[in-house]
Amino acid sequence: MSMPGTVLDMLSVIEGTLSAIDDGVLRLRYADVLRSVAAEAHWLQAMNVRRCALLAENSTRWILSDLALLACEAVNVPLPQSFTCEQTAHVLEEAGIEWVLTDAAGRFTEDHPAFTLVGTSHRTGLALLHRAGNTVQKGASFTDLSKVTYTSGSTGAPKGVCLGAAAIQLVSDSLVAATAGLGIRTHLCLLPLATLLENIAGVYVPLTMGAKIVVPPCHATGVSYAGLKVPLLLRTLDSTQPDSTILVPELLRALLYAVRSGWRAPPSLKFIAVGGGAVSTELLQQARCAGLPVFQGYGLSECASVVCLNTPGCHKPDSVGRPLPHAKLRIDANGEICVSGATMAGYLGGPLQHSPEVRTGDLGEIDADGFVYVRGRIKNMFITSMGRNITPEWVERELTAEPEILQVMVSGEAKPYPVGLVLARSDVGAGAIDAAIARANSRLPDYAHVRRWALFPDVPSLANGMLTANGRLRRAAIAAKYHQLLDSLYDHAADNLHEVP
Repeated sequence: MSMPGTVLDMLSVIEGTLSAIDDGVLRLRYADVLRSVAAEAHWLQAMNVRRCALLAENSTRWILSDLALLACEAVNVPLPQSFTCEQTAHVLEEAGIEWVLTDAAGRFTEDHPAFTLVGTSHRTGLALLHRAGNTVQKGASFTDLSKVTYTSGSTGAPKGVCLGAAAIQLVSDSLVAATAGLGIRTHLCLLPLATLLENIAGVYVPLTMGAKIVVPPCHATGVSYAGLKVPLLLRTLDSTQPDSTILVPELLRALLYAVRSGWRAPPSLKFIAVGGGAVSTELLQQARCAGLPVFQGYGLSECASVVCLNTPGCHKPDSVGRPLPHAKLRIDANGEICVSGATMAGYLGGPLQHSPEVRTGDLGEIDADGFVYVRGRIKNMFITSMGRNITPEWVERELTAEPEILQVMVSGEAKPYPVGLVLARSDVGAGAIDAAIARANSRLPDYAHVRRWALFPDVPSLANGMLTANGRLRRAAIAAKYHQLLDSLYDHAADNLHEVP
């Protein structure tokens, strides 16, 4: 199969009058995007911008800036808006950032006074900030790199994953090939564009295909790491009538609950990709029965985002799909998924040397038809005192498939059975939670049953250090904070435990 050109190449060959990007304020056709990107790249080159952080709300101007940095072969370091001042400062120093494009110049220069305003883009309105001095020498060599995407991980400071343009292009081409027959004309961006998944699958892929990107600001969609405002999310879907969108599991749960409450998904929806976290088979089946065309995928930043994907013509509901055309997967002797095909050049701060294979840290299997199954993180697996190996994500997927349970952390290292800390819907009592856990347990082998549980004393969030920026539990931090509560769940005399019948 012949593959398309780069997203920049495609801008010049797609019919210029077609709608390309719409954020509700700035609406551009393909010809407008082509002109704007060329002019923006010329301006950035004239300013000698070579290493630039991009910090802005989801918008047409974010996309134009990203494409312009790609066009002038500068290194783009997207900054998540969820990062704290300290996390941002860490990135600026580690990456040796000299330039910043932002829609919040005043706040940024107040927090990072070494940067000063040197200009404002006529195309995007974003401010260009500069930090004087030989700061580039402090960062690692960026030769042949296109993007550094930061992932908060589960512990410590955010890590910069260094990616070359070739790896990003391989993934983009594979996604174009995998979704070419779906007839997608409008894609709705709901995740932050600083998220690599949305940047590639939600921007580069639609533009390569000649589709329109609808990219409202996060405050309009109700989707942010600070929380989810479901009425705004539903209103956005209703008003944009998209063909495709990308969801994390929490957004899928919210849509499923909305359908059960009477909301009807737009009939335009053909393809909802779900990624960024584990999803239970039960939840996916419930979503499909509710008329939501959901398809699970799998990827990681170290492999330039998407590695596997289910599609309407090729899927198994309990799998994460087959590997995309560019990717090769194998399972090593310890059950770990290893990926080659499009891989990072290393982590910033470490040696930048391309590795032909990435060890994902995920346990998995590949069936006879080539479909991949992800069982959980190797580092999270625990062994009960009965000698059974359990990946908590497996159990948690089943528990959060129940509508009463919003979030749960399962543990049980060296204990006779698993227990859980539960975040439930506010209108749900202990009896309903018991029943929900019992239903989930019925889909699990007896050694993986959650026998006792307690409510989370505090709602896990980014602010209190119990969630990563992409919504995953910080297990070590939670276990350290609530170790007494977790231990008490094995004490039959404790007054806080709930025992599942």
